Amino acid sequence: MKRWTLIAAMFLLSGCALTVSDPRALKSMDSFVPLASDPRVWVEPGYEDYGERVAEALPAAIEQVEAAHYLPFARPPRVYVCGSDACFKRYVLTPKLSAAVVPDNRLVLSPNLNGKESHRLPSLLIHELAHLHLGQRIGHYHSTMPLWFHEGWASLTADGGGAEYATDAQAFAAIRAGHRVDLIARDTPSRRHRAGASRLNIYEFYRQSMLLVGWLKAQDEARFRDLVLAVQDNADFEIAFWNIYGQAPATRLAGFFDGVPSEPALHDNEPIQAAPSTP
Repeated sequence: MKRWTLIAAMFLLSGCALTVSDPRALKSMDSFVPLASDPRVWVEPGYEDYGERVAEALPAAIEQVEAAHYLPFARPPRVYVCGSDACFKRYVLTPKLSAAVVPDNRLVLSPNLNGKESHRLPSLLIHELAHLHLGQRIGHYHSTMPLWFHEGWASLTADGGGAEYATDAQAFAAIRAGHRVDLIARDTPSRRHRAGASRLNIYEFYRQSMLLVGWLKAQDEARFRDLVLAVQDNADFEIAFWNIYGQAPATRLAGFFDGVPSEPALHDNEPIQAAPSTP
């Protein structure tokens, strides 16, 4: 138990797909039942209407993720729909989240997406499916892939889903204040560099990460495609980046930071350097 407590403390607020669940996350999912209209959606009994909303959004979400990743899912995705708080807490250690892919690569949706955050269901479903897609190929968490790329790619795929609580303007203001995603620090299996390591709050970190990945894609999509295909083939992120760009990520992405406007934009969240999520 002490070991799980320590791990949970280390990874709290690290990001939705990297959320660490306690041993309860490995419990059987037998309490869920497949939705009659779509067996990819498994629901907590009594919340079939919520499941139908998920099933309605699922085909377009899968299509968007597969386009952004340039590959189909390795296996048909399955989505577990919790209609009650008790259900979500049973599988996810940080229940304030609205969705999570837990370490054993199971996507669990919170009742929040059937209530106060129902408007976020399509975008968060895409964001979490992006994590699941990658997890199917390289495992739930791979220490060679930096968290900024992991979360930024998922948010870009979801057209900003998961990064809604900070604007482009806020991300740029943080950069002007010297608070930038640390592109040099490398994670290890025992240490990961989260938002605080870059002196950013979690919302600024997600937004800035999305803008970085979007800029990289917009500059040269052919190379970006080669990069993400390489990492999905389990290549070391840093080595793959060097092989494709001939530079370290920090050197290449200096161009993004150089292009940040020196003054606040006239509109709080006007379009900037990020590419669309679909190729």
